[in-house]
Amino acid sequence: MSRIGRVERTTKETKVLVEIGLDGTGVADISTGVGFYDHMLDQLAKHGLFDLTVHTEGDLHIDSHHTMEDTALALGAAFKEALGDKVGIRRFADAKVPLDEALAEVTVDVSGRPYLVHSEPENMAPVIGRDYDTTMTRHVFESFVAQARVALHVHVPYGRNAHHIVECQFKAFARALRFACERDPRVTGVPSTKGAL
Repeated sequence: MSRIGRVERTTKETKVLVEIGLDGTGVADISTGVGFYDHMLDQLAKHGLFDLTVHTEGDLHIDSHHTMEDTALALGAAFKEALGDKVGIRRFADAKVPLDEALAEVTVDVSGRPYLVHSEPENMAPVIGRDYDTTMTRHVFESFVAQARVALHVHVPYGRNAHHIVECQFKAFARALRFACERDPRVTGVPSTKGAL
């Protein structure tokens, strides 16, 4: 069975289409109007080996907040749909990814319980590129977690360059999510003593 999720979300602020295939090869078709965010979603596809389509039209004449938030909400919902009953998955995974001077450590539990722990160096540059507000990185993960219903811990113990600090988070997130979603041939049913996730 193919594990594909598709979500269309329309509000007065944004119109979002997300489709994700968990068993893909990293093919991405991303367009949100926020250049660096597109680059981060490309990282998610490439390093997670997810086939990912994201098309967002947002009120960028205000700022990038609604566009990024609503895209992340739709992405989380599509991910949850693609996971289906979670039978046979590994469930837990972690990844460490360096990017020059920065390091990201990400741990995920596909638990059915949304929870985010996030830390990164303070006093980063406030903007990357033209319109990526660096305070939005945490909010993107919060929005994803709320809809995907996963526990996600993201920690960047050090780094200087804001581009590197954010990018290594998305790369590590992609790797951890990929491994957590992978099927383990030794797992029978749902990987929980409760019998449900």
